[in-house]
Amino acid sequence: MSAPRLGIGLSPFASEPVADFVAIAREAEARGYHTAWVGESSGYDAISVMTLIASHTERLHVGSAVVPVQTRTPVVLGVSAASLGHLAPGRVVLGLGLSSRTIVSDWHGLPFENSLRQIREAVQIVRLAASGERVNFDGTFYRVKNFRMTASPPETPVRIVLAALGPEMLELAGEIADGVVLNWIPPETVPASIKRLAGGARRAGRTLDGFEIASFVRTCVTDDPATAREALAREITGYAIVDAYASFFRSAGFGDEVDGVNAAWKAGDRAGAVKRISARVLDGLGVVGEEAFCRARIVEFVRAGLTQPVIVPFAPPEARAGLRRTLRAFP
Repeated sequence: MSAPRLGIGLSPFASEPVADFVAIAREAEARGYHTAWVGESSGYDAISVMTLIASHTERLHVGSAVVPVQTRTPVVLGVSAASLGHLAPGRVVLGLGLSSRTIVSDWHGLPFENSLRQIREAVQIVRLAASGERVNFDGTFYRVKNFRMTASPPETPVRIVLAALGPEMLELAGEIADGVVLNWIPPETVPASIKRLAGGARRAGRTLDGFEIASFVRTCVTDDPATAREALAREITGYAIVDAYASFFRSAGFGDEVDGVNAAWKAGDRAGAVKRISARVLDGLGVVGEEAFCRARIVEFVRAGLTQPVIVPFAPPEARAGLRRTLRAFP
């Protein structure tokens, strides 16, 4: 089997001094990672970090996973995509998604709707704006009158991928996007997601040829797996109490654990909630152990149908050096 094409999540390193972060990005490129991915919620702005990475590397692709469509206008997203595409031709992936009520309404003070129509409209406008076409759009969520970017569009259009968990978003990604970014998914359930993607592609009269199927995989190469698994359990708990992820985890076969986590959390028992994350959840949603084990487990994701597993290094707070060890264990 040929070596898989791997991505690397660089958000865990984003708080490093700029010179150190740039060195990490260059090391990722030298080691053969295909794409450096960065996220956006309450940390640094994804577009700025992508610009930093792209301007200090030559071959490494850069991707957002993901920028919410609700917190920027699609025209701004289109102009940002074009700017990045001009800076790093052929190396940019714009990952878009729907965010949560907390982020959209509480943090940004904006109206929140969890609507597939909104992301469908946003993707259409982003593509039009980034291509340099004149945009006139009258939709349910967006109205744009006579916008046209004055700068030249990039020669190579920026690829757009969607973050997807549930079946409807997977089908939408297959229909309108250039790829998908999955998250917190065991390899055993990847084929079911691919079937949904293929269904959406058929609806658009196309196949999944050339379609990127990436997934974030929390990974820790370590000699102390017990401590790392405790850190992983805490992180999973933070997602399991969010409705969308709770539903997704149930569909992956972790219903009992999700119910236990949420019952303990609502009762105010935070420590008890973390303890309800079972060994099978940890084994399914994360990769923890010695280098040979971690590399073998990532191959299972490739065999399940991913075109790009994305290594997202994590480590207990007291062992941050482990982040670099994990990055250096691949490709």
